[in-house]
Amino acid sequence: MSRTVHVIGAPMDYGADRRGVDMGPSAIRYADLASGLEAADVDAVDTGDLLVPRAEERDANGGNAKFLDEIEDVCIRLADEVAGTIDDGAFPLVLGGDHAVAIGSLAGSARDAEIGALWLDAHGDFNTPSSSPSGNVHGMPLAAALGRGEFADTEWANATGLREENVALVGLRKLDDYEREAIRDSEMTAYTMSDIDERGVTSVIDDALDVVTAGTDGVHVSLDLDWLDPHEAPGVGTPVRGGATYREAHAALEAIAQRDENVDCLRSLEVVEVNPILDESNRTADIAAELAASALGKRIL
Repeated sequence: MSRTVHVIGAPMDYGADRRGVDMGPSAIRYADLASGLEAADVDAVDTGDLLVPRAEERDANGGNAKFLDEIEDVCIRLADEVAGTIDDGAFPLVLGGDHAVAIGSLAGSARDAEIGALWLDAHGDFNTPSSSPSGNVHGMPLAAALGRGEFADTEWANATGLREENVALVGLRKLDDYEREAIRDSEMTAYTMSDIDERGVTSVIDDALDVVTAGTDGVHVSLDLDWLDPHEAPGVGTPVRGGATYREAHAALEAIAQRDENVDCLRSLEVVEVNPILDESNRTADIAAELAASALGKRIL
């Protein structure tokens, strides 16, 4: 076995309006994640799930960042788990949960390191509490990790080893007005689905990997299953038509694995926003498990 992978469940649904995404880690495991990782020639150790109290047991606190105190608690513990895994010489694979868990994943991966972030998502996740139309923190993790807006003074959220110029968003197709302008004004690199249509997914991923690896110690890959078209992955809370196909998604993750094989750049990976309540026969969790294996080196030949 060439790599030890720690599977870390983060069954949090504080960041989204629609309940059920907290069952995502269990659904991905049920989709035979273990066999996929074995086929990728990694030694997988399942460390279990972080303890996350149910949202129904908490007060959303209102305002424009719902459940922010609860999210902070989970993300601090997740950051410690991710950082500890890396310190132990293993690779962290985080299973979400809603995309707000990325605040913890990024903070842990960036601890004592300069990292890049490859963001595979239909959305920009670049709102701040004051700009968010919903108050749902799963639309804010990139802004939080980069210390934007109200997150500027929140040490628990800031991934201090992450710079905007080493962030690449791939597959965007739905942005709020504020996010559109904020992304344009930032130093991040953004590729829409139109770029993938025009150039092909592997060409876009190769360019994005150049961005996120430039001068960094490693790359965190954040895969939101709503990056795929809803016909492929129906079990997500915020589906947007026109996303990546099944084959495009595999080609993208295989390209990441190929780059990692050549230059050892992959530092951490998360797979988020699988909602079994909204899924069809666990299709979305099946794809999530397959894509995680592809990113970690599973090959056809």
